[in-house]
Amino acid sequence: MLTLAWPFLLLLLPLPLIFRKKQQVKPLGGHLLLPGVSMPNQALAIENSRKTTKRYWIVWCLLVLACARPLWVGEPIELPSKGRDLMLSVDLSGSMQIEDMVLNGRNVDRFTLIQHVISDFIERRKGDRIGLILFADHAYLQSPLTQDRRTVAQYLKEAQIGLVGKQTAIGEAIALGVKRFDQVEQSNRVLILLTDGSNNAGAISPEQATEIAKKRGITIYTIGVGADVMERRTLFGKERVNPSMDLDENQLQHIARTTGGQYFRARNTEELEQIYQVIDTLEPVTRDQISYRPQAELFYWPLALALLASILMSLTHLSFSFPKKLGAKGFAQSANHNDVNSNVKGGR
Repeated sequence: MLTLAWPFLLLLLPLPLIFRKKQQVKPLGGHLLLPGVSMPNQALAIENSRKTTKRYWIVWCLLVLACARPLWVGEPIELPSKGRDLMLSVDLSGSMQIEDMVLNGRNVDRFTLIQHVISDFIERRKGDRIGLILFADHAYLQSPLTQDRRTVAQYLKEAQIGLVGKQTAIGEAIALGVKRFDQVEQSNRVLILLTDGSNNAGAISPEQATEIAKKRGITIYTIGVGADVMERRTLFGKERVNPSMDLDENQLQHIARTTGGQYFRARNTEELEQIYQVIDTLEPVTRDQISYRPQAELFYWPLALALLASILMSLTHLSFSFPKKLGAKGFAQSANHNDVNSNVKGGR
């Protein structure tokens, strides 16, 4: 269905009539006025003026129509009435840049792997509402719970390691998730926490935040990210080290166990994807039926036509102006030439 977002702007259509002045057309012909020639020129000028006025009116109407924002509104689409509320808390501390993960046969840092897997996870959560929390020195809400999965995935894609600090505030990440769930009714209240370290920052401890989450009925699934073994080059050759020494698995297991969730160890892509099946087993919550009507902007069509009409008017004006100027100049030169010849003949 075709409609206008701001139809009241159509009231601007008669605006030029208010400021229009009565045009007075001067006789054409330059400095030389000949009987029987000026009147046809004047009539032609009046006719051209009327045509120009009509063209200006067309451009004005198209511009006003573009300002009114014509829209094409589609048929109503009903959104799923059942779904889960999932809040993702993703660690952006400095240790997430350690390249101990493998993705498509190449070594990548931990955050790159999380971005890849979680983006696919978000895409598959049709009907669920997804929120995003980023944390390091402190926790920040990047996106509230929403069914706009594409936007959440884009926020995760644009996040950078060290964006909110270098340390790890796990307690604040849980507390912020609890705060956001307090504003939602009829929810599964599931928080998925991804980290590769232990709590060493923030104003609240993970234990305190976990107890609050338990009282509010929030289930927390924790994921410890990082490989067990990593080879690195030294002056004496290659050395095998444990890049996940800072990962506090006991703490993450305690958080999950206390709130009725599960702990996952993500050493690779396959282990990180295990949470898919677990989340799918959760019973969706029934919500009120919501529908929306897709809209497509059409304002650029009248705007483009107005621009095209303006260009054509300018070209037409130039094409008529140059011949007239050249014709008047040639006529004057011819008249002067005839006067000179007459004077010469008269002198003879």
